[in-house]
Amino acid sequence: MSPSRDVGIRWTIGDVDRRGFEALRLAVWGAWHCFGPDAAYAVCVNSIPAQAARRHTGELPCAVEWIEVDRSLPAWLVPHVDPENLIEGKVWKFHPLQLFPDRWEISVDNDCILWEIPPSIRRWLEAEDRERCLIEADVTMAHGQFARLAGEEPRNTGIRGVPPGFPLEAELRTLLRENPVVMSSELDEQGLQVAAMGRRSPPEVVTVDEVSICSPFPPHLPRLGEFGAHFVGLNERSLPWDYCGRPATEWIAEHWRRHRPELYRHVGIAPAEPEPAHEPAGPHVA
Repeated sequence: MSPSRDVGIRWTIGDVDRRGFEALRLAVWGAWHCFGPDAAYAVCVNSIPAQAARRHTGELPCAVEWIEVDRSLPAWLVPHVDPENLIEGKVWKFHPLQLFPDRWEISVDNDCILWEIPPSIRRWLEAEDRERCLIEADVTMAHGQFARLAGEEPRNTGIRGVPPGFPLEAELRTLLRENPVVMSSELDEQGLQVAAMGRRSPPEVVTVDEVSICSPFPPHLPRLGEFGAHFVGLNERSLPWDYCGRPATEWIAEHWRRHRPELYRHVGIAPAEPEPAHEPAGPHVA
């Protein structure tokens, strides 16, 4: 199977730190070089206008569709979401649940950058198993109130794939009937999705050697993976804690600066602008 045939790739972005938009630019171009022009591409934008997100991100392939999403949720999901969870900018991965139901749909976090197709993703596409999903490995368990249903291995929804025709809504609704909780954190949302990915068949797993869970804070990995890296925490403008006597955001900024030149070499594009040596993580102006 050609990697680009019948593949749809989507990202979610909101009002994040400017590095989050730079990561999105790298992520989209990396995917474009991996999967080519025959794949479908979309960026779902929340909490800011899509036009502002496009401006912050910079030039992307013209085939990328920008979709502005609102705060509405499916009626079946509303009783299971803490209103504060939505107000604080979470649950956006449910907006919408599926964009490309007739394609092999891969949802990727904006801070997850691929420069080659990992063997795990290639196997998933080539097997054409309509029951098997795709999920990213993690370095620590983070499945919230769905821990007992999400399996015994740490998983991350930074990369999540479903085959064509996969009944994702039905699987999620079944899980919520079995475990009728009110989700109050990103860990709950992640656990729900991880559990759904494994209900019908053990998922294909993108390993941390292929795509590293990358940050300066253990147990995250400081290195890039062989085929990509997921820069967890990169979207945050501020974090309410220090590490080894320094603000966490300073560590994240330094970590990004260290890897940034190699990321551009891997993806094969030029930076839109130089990375400042030091700067405050201030808000965007839409």
